[in-house]
Amino acid sequence: MSTATIPTSFQREPELLGQTVVVIGGRGGIGLESARRARAEGAKIILTGRNAERLQWAASEFEALGTTAFDATDTASLERFFRDLQATIDHVMVTAGGPHYGRLLDMDIEQARRAFHEHPLLMLQVARNAAHKVRPGSGCTMVFMGGTGGRRPGIGLGIVSAVTAALPALTASLALELAPIRVNLIAAAASTHRCRRPYSVMNSKTRRNQLRATLPIRRVVGTADVAALAVHIMANTALTGATYDVDGGQQFVPA
Repeated sequence: MSTATIPTSFQREPELLGQTVVVIGGRGGIGLESARRARAEGAKIILTGRNAERLQWAASEFEALGTTAFDATDTASLERFFRDLQATIDHVMVTAGGPHYGRLLDMDIEQARRAFHEHPLLMLQVARNAAHKVRPGSGCTMVFMGGTGGRRPGIGLGIVSAVTAALPALTASLALELAPIRVNLIAAAASTHRCRRPYSVMNSKTRRNQLRATLPIRRVVGTADVAALAVHIMANTALTGATYDVDGGQQFVPA
């Protein structure tokens, strides 16, 4: 006697259906890719960024609920954005800012201050201003961006290493203070970040080929990998106060 296999179809419900996601730094790169993926999971998207023209172009791709152009590191502008925000939001993702490179002894105080302002202080400012706009409940989250590159000390990485060490502790503290709002940090590969060196070795063709040959995953981590993790963190309501590495094992490979 033979048994026939009966084909079945399974269609899952989008994971963020009916939810609203604010992406600060959403005009390109990780922010735009995360917004794109969240939209595909049913979310409504609000994008912010510095360049109004590029922001509008990005928003038109998936009919964003709204866009606002401003510099997220400007405290007054950030406060104004959240104060004027009419929608109740479910998730906030922050990809604004980038690593600052340079020798510690050559870096003036203003450069050092800016480096800290674009990550730890930006996290604090977003948390303070977004907390009153987020829908009550444990399903909502704030997702911040960091990196793994600064975990290995080196000349020119002093400020980057200091910020890298600070972000997980700040994330955990915010998760406790903002509960039941969830707070998480993504530590991404250096290859996914905008680099502020005059010449970016980490993003050169030679370096990328080297990573493909040496990384445990045998490929370079891209923005889609980070976006997939970001949306998973938004959807999984058990995750809070943690740092999630997505670097393909780059931190374990000799530089």
